[in-house]
Amino acid sequence: MKITIIGGGIVGLATAYALIEKYPTFEVIILEKETDVAKHQTGNNSGVVHSGIYYKPGSLKAKNCVEGKKKLLDFCDLYDVPYQQCQKVLVASRHEELPTLQELKRRGEANGVLVEELSQEELREVEPHAAGLKALLVPQCQIIDYTRVANALAQAIQEKGGTIHTGEKVSHLHFSFPHWTIETSKKTEMCNFIINCAGLYCDKIAKMALPDKQLPCKILPFRGEYYLLQKQELVKGLIYPVPNPKLPFLGVHLTRMIDGSVEAGPNAVLATAREGYTKSDFVWRETAETLTYPGFWKLSRKYWKTGVYEMYRSLSKKAFTKSLNRLVPAIQMDDLVPGGSGVRAQAVLPNGRLVDDFLILQDDYSMHVLNAPSPAATSSLSIGQTIVKKLDFEEWKQTLFLQKGLAETASPLQSVP
Repeated sequence: MKITIIGGGIVGLATAYALIEKYPTFEVIILEKETDVAKHQTGNNSGVVHSGIYYKPGSLKAKNCVEGKKKLLDFCDLYDVPYQQCQKVLVASRHEELPTLQELKRRGEANGVLVEELSQEELREVEPHAAGLKALLVPQCQIIDYTRVANALAQAIQEKGGTIHTGEKVSHLHFSFPHWTIETSKKTEMCNFIINCAGLYCDKIAKMALPDKQLPCKILPFRGEYYLLQKQELVKGLIYPVPNPKLPFLGVHLTRMIDGSVEAGPNAVLATAREGYTKSDFVWRETAETLTYPGFWKLSRKYWKTGVYEMYRSLSKKAFTKSLNRLVPAIQMDDLVPGGSGVRAQAVLPNGRLVDDFLILQDDYSMHVLNAPSPAATSSLSIGQTIVKKLDFEEWKQTLFLQKGLAETASPLQSVP
């Protein structure tokens, strides 16, 4: 059996790792269009290992985050990937945020997360420069370098017999029973099954594979823009606001990174390219696809005020500083210098609703991860195992190959010649 995974981000790598663990005789190949793994969402991650406090109990996000965090830290211990312990506070700075703060406490406890409620005075003991009416403390948090995690996964995959091909952009997919033909920028190869973990281009790959199928969503790219805080002593750990429960974004926050620097952000603005990491990045075709998608306009009508404010804050350092002052009043404009940015692959439904959970589309010969938002990096090893559990290849042999009238000896568990 030969399986090809498209996309060398942390979800694709974790899926390959889980596949090899369960099916050590399978041939597992990863195709990555960049020169190395983890160049996009994984490599531009803030490095927070999320606890699971935000997510609706019972959702894929909650389940995979809680389980994935343990698997991630166990993997890091096994492969000597360093991480640091820290504390996280979620700060309510307005009275209208207090009900949401209580709901987050309920969710955290339901998901098995250790959570403590803090008064103003108790908040100051944890984060001396933070301000708020009340806060929640998550004392068992970690920060990590996800690029190092991805590189460790890549090494483990190759040691266990998997193959990673970089610099190979998939340009065409065609299925003719019983195998796929995959054309890349370098060559043509075949496999029995494909798993699409292409992140920002996952819907494009899904459409290549399933040209006659109406996809349930479209990827819209949102750029997250960050500053670096020069007065690092103002932040001890992680300081987050109470998020807007209607949006899958966490708001502008302060994060102490594993290298000791402190990141502030992000803004969340619509990018004019799927890999649009700067304001000047522009790809006309991708922008046109966004602007002609009905879901974009329905989303815009619903959240236009939020969108306008995010754009304003992207252009105004003063407005950005004001948002941070809700959390840490001592931060001044001159304390901030431009930092990096990342682009989030956000799935949006035709009705304009933002998909707020993991979304996986499966057919008989392929699987497509169409939405893997934060906390995908934290959850990656759990997501990988979840994907592999869905792939019962013995059942696949019985229900598909025998239905085609093939002899049982023509098993899909054999490698493509």
